[in-house]
Amino acid sequence: MYKEYTMNQLVLPLDLEVRLQENDIAFAVHDLVEQIPDEAFEPFWRTTGCPAYHPRMMMKIVLCAYTQSAFSGRKIEGLLKDSLRMMWLAQGHEPSYRTINRFRVHPAVAPILKAAFVAFRCHLVETGEIDEEAIFIDGTKIEANANRYTFVWRRAVERYSAALVEKSNQLYDELMADQVIPEIERESPDALSVQELEQVAARLEEKIEAIDEEIASTTDVAERKRLRAERKVPRRLHKQAADFAARKRRYEEHMA
Repeated sequence: MYKEYTMNQLVLPLDLEVRLQENDIAFAVHDLVEQIPDEAFEPFWRTTGCPAYHPRMMMKIVLCAYTQSAFSGRKIEGLLKDSLRMMWLAQGHEPSYRTINRFRVHPAVAPILKAAFVAFRCHLVETGEIDEEAIFIDGTKIEANANRYTFVWRRAVERYSAALVEKSNQLYDELMADQVIPEIERESPDALSVQELEQVAARLEEKIEAIDEEIASTTDVAERKRLRAERKVPRRLHKQAADFAARKRRYEEHMA
């Protein structure tokens, strides 16, 4: 047994409001925009040309679309054809994406949106929905260093950190085998710490400075050329050690 379903029977259109749930976001948007004084919409008034869509209606569909993470004009236009709440707020009107975008860039829209945000926040505070200290209400996560690489995967950090340990040990073994720097006292034979890597970099920097002093103290062309060639290796190793120390410190911060 099935519920009645036929595509050949005329269905009378009902008020879309009755199809929405009592706590639908459309009602909150409607009440919010209706509280905006008429004076705020006076810049949209014109006496010539084709009658414009009412700015209150335009404001309602824009705000409601934003609550549904629809920010492009074409997506908002699509919602006006598919979403019951958007159809109800627009009351059957279907402005094009060009009209929506022209409305959003109107100079009067920015102060209205700002006033609407303040009014909505004050209303939420008064009703006890949010704390008075809240500065956002949509679950936004804000980081101090908000670039595209601020969030890291634990598995990736562990993999790169393990590779760094291996490379650091290889670098240290190379330095010891070639007697480039004196041996340092290590906390663990398995991995070099950040401080130990920084110590290796400092020892290499001292080696480079000593060669620089030798170069400056001699006028022999052949000797200066030999010293410059000798300086290339500790310079390369110093760069690696400093890079390894910085990366290891960053991986430890990510793990924390």
